[in-house]
Amino acid sequence: MQKISPCLWFDNQAEEAANYYTEVFPNSKIGDTSRYDAEAAKVSGQPEGSVLVVEVELDGQKFTLLNGGPIFKFNEAISFIVDCADQAEVDRYWEKLSAIPESEQCGWCKDKYGVSWQIVPKQLGQMLSDPDKEKAQRVMHAMLQMKKIDIDKLKKAYDRKS
Repeated sequence: MQKISPCLWFDNQAEEAANYYTEVFPNSKIGDTSRYDAEAAKVSGQPEGSVLVVEVELDGQKFTLLNGGPIFKFNEAISFIVDCADQAEVDRYWEKLSAIPESEQCGWCKDKYGVSWQIVPKQLGQMLSDPDKEKAQRVMHAMLQMKKIDIDKLKKAYDRKS
């Protein structure tokens, strides 16, 4: 059982987002959905009978998606890291999740709901933590020039002889 799970606050798109995210991530499913009753609708300003909370599991990670109204917006202070095995996986998630081009930098992107994602190949962490500080520095420099991470360019920077 997962002890801690994120809750994402949407204006009124929680159900739409649940359907979208379960299409993006493999091994995903929608769980329980609860709706605003008359009392909760009156307090929140949401329509009675509309979705309050949708529980989803995205590739084994549980999330709660809440329709709470327009009070709060997503920002870059919170992001979700997607560990990718190879460039094809990086490309696939980037294509599905990146919807705001001006937010793209160093493997970070925002989806159509404003949620921030880090689409990161496993090789990046390995290269950045290399005991050879010059190699790690070259990789960092190469990454800082990228929007979507390009593993081949990282490898070229890593292998380059000074």
